[in-house]
Amino acid sequence: MRIILNVLLLAICAFLVYLIYANIKEPIVFASALEKREGAVVKQLEKIRTAQEVYKRITGEYAGNFDTLKQVLREGQIETYKIIGNLDDEDSDTQIDTLFTSAKDSIRSLGISIDSLDYVPYGDENATYIIGADTLTYQNTLVNVVEVGIKKKEYMGRFGAKRFQKYNNFYDPESLLKFGDMNSPNTSGNWKN
Repeated sequence: MRIILNVLLLAICAFLVYLIYANIKEPIVFASALEKREGAVVKQLEKIRTAQEVYKRITGEYAGNFDTLKQVLREGQIETYKIIGNLDDEDSDTQIDTLFTSAKDSIRSLGISIDSLDYVPYGDENATYIIGADTLTYQNTLVNVVEVGIKKKEYMGRFGAKRFQKYNNFYDPESLLKFGDMNSPNTSGNWKN
């Protein structure tokens, strides 16, 4: 009888040690996953923002969807200017030449793949960015605005549930990780740094 009681107490102790270990491990694994996954999505959003800036340079506005963005980046030309001479010297024969370079080559030189712009790191195949572009009157001026983002639950996998908020007070799986704003001419991201 005493041996059975000792084995039972040993099993209970082992189970309690496992529960303590699991309760300590889960927040650490969550914090690591949040940092890793959010970092990858931020890098992708920065690439999309750069692509949107190139698109705007070509067309004068932002793209409202990825198909249009990709098509213009593949086929469009970026206008650049080359100054020959000295602008500060009035006596100099200064010329300004207009040059056109391929947007595709410019994007590629920045390390951005046009085909994978809408790829969501750690998201399933149905995960998509929310993208919008429009014009609005801001301080009596008509301006172009853009907003691209994704809900955190789309790339957090098993950590996309609300119960993980207890490990990070700022974590909300329903909130958007995004750049831009449809209500003001701003292309800043809402991530840290």
